[in-house]
Amino acid sequence: MTMKLDISTPALFFPTVSLLLLAYTNRFLALAAVIRQLHSQYQSAPDKIYLKQIASLRTRIRLVRNMQFWGVLSLLLCTLCTFLIFIQCDVAAVWLFVSSMVSMIASLLFSLWEIRLSVVAIDLHLSDIENDSRRRVEKGGPAP
Repeated sequence: MTMKLDISTPALFFPTVSLLLLAYTNRFLALAAVIRQLHSQYQSAPDKIYLKQIASLRTRIRLVRNMQFWGVLSLLLCTLCTFLIFIQCDVAAVWLFVSSMVSMIASLLFSLWEIRLSVVAIDLHLSDIENDSRRRVEKGGPAP
């Protein structure tokens, strides 16, 4: 039993994948800006805390790279699927469409992983601010 695809089925992926890749690129650019800023701060005042942050950012950059790879592969497979539907190679088109969906799932799983790491990093910054505020209040200074 095979699934019959018409040309509009894989075409639904194109706008979705394009928007996802744009979001991934924006994520990459934001991380690159943070890395450049940390590099500059580390150059002017070396501190071990920067090294821990950079290690986390390195992991996140790799995840974004993987997100982009699997997203682009999904779009490529979807494009090939559309071509195979056009030339009426239906069985191969179905397999490419399934592969495209699997690639998109991989891309989204990497995205979830990167989002989780991002939230952990933000929580650490918030905790640092809260701890600093408590220390100031305990010393009798003004709370920020």
